[in-house]
Amino acid sequence: MKETILKTFAEVFGDAEGAKAYFAPGRVNLIGEHTDYNGGHVFPCALTIGTYGVARKRNDNKLRFYSMNFEHLGVIESSLEDLVPSKEANWTNYPKGVIWAFGEKGMKVTSGMDLLLNGNIPNGSGLSSSASVEVLTGYILRDFFGFDVTNQDLALIGQFSENKYNKVNCGIMDQFAIAMGKKENAIFLDTATLEYEYAPIHLENAKIVIACSNKKRGLGDSKYNERRSECETALAELQQVVKIKTLGDLDEETFEKFKAIIKSDVRRKRAKHAVYENQRTILAVEALKNNDVKLFGELMNASHVSLRDDYEVTGIELDTLVEEAWKVDGVIGSRMTGAGFGGCTVSIVKDEAIDTFIEQVGKAYKEKIGYAADFYVVEIGDGPQTL
Repeated sequence: MKETILKTFAEVFGDAEGAKAYFAPGRVNLIGEHTDYNGGHVFPCALTIGTYGVARKRNDNKLRFYSMNFEHLGVIESSLEDLVPSKEANWTNYPKGVIWAFGEKGMKVTSGMDLLLNGNIPNGSGLSSSASVEVLTGYILRDFFGFDVTNQDLALIGQFSENKYNKVNCGIMDQFAIAMGKKENAIFLDTATLEYEYAPIHLENAKIVIACSNKKRGLGDSKYNERRSECETALAELQQVVKIKTLGDLDEETFEKFKAIIKSDVRRKRAKHAVYENQRTILAVEALKNNDVKLFGELMNASHVSLRDDYEVTGIELDTLVEEAWKVDGVIGSRMTGAGFGGCTVSIVKDEAIDTFIEQVGKAYKEKIGYAADFYVVEIGDGPQTL
């Protein structure tokens, strides 16, 4: 891949002298969905698929961006004076947002750059192509300008840029999983405190398979912000009688005791998901430590049911992929992953069942939905790196 992107960089920008190649992974969350902005735990891992980049520092303030995934857009030009989000900027709002965020944090980017990207994360899949671009951009800026920031800082700056520049109210999980990724480990992260531990993933004779629904979803204009606000209101109602900072502070028993305080049935369901999903995630990590992959799979399944019935973020595409997965012998667990309303499912599938899984689920999905899903057998990889 390195040779390909350097060659394309030379074709697009005239030559590749002084250019360097980089990579930042995508991520998948194994369990703990819609808990990250509710002060709960998440359990994501970085993948070996992600965003490749070639960048070169310029002697002026010009920014030139090119994506091999959006070749039809050609080179999109901007400058350090023009760090304002706009529709015309298209995907370049993500790297521009990170340059802006560094400036807001007192680290001024003093010269422009040429940047070429090539991602092998499916666009709109919910595997965090945007967070991957953000972390990659931050990593490049640190390399170019010697900014004194850790990988964890890169995650926080990426989230800040997405929240404030791109106006998507995302939690910290995506950027954190990408910036802090470690091969063959998932990250057990407490989003309230940012305390984390690496948990080795030993799937004896089984693999992680991602099914992409190919239903596009826009995170910013989806019901994501609506769900977030429903949880915030439910939390405020509970805080009148229970001393908690986040929904993640509650266990199931305490929630059941006080849930009647939440005035709306809908908000009660949303809060229930946040509380129960957090507890499921804690249990799931414990199960993996005990090599109980079967229990881990059962908790994944329960997570999907909760996302479908209580949080209502699945939709017919994701439900079809998961319900068909559950019918296949050799599937240990399957659930939607990401924000929902399209995107992907994640399944743990025994090696001998992978071909059957892809064939059977793929056939049933196409018959019901009318177009095909894509399947990826993935491995857990490291965080950002210079190639």
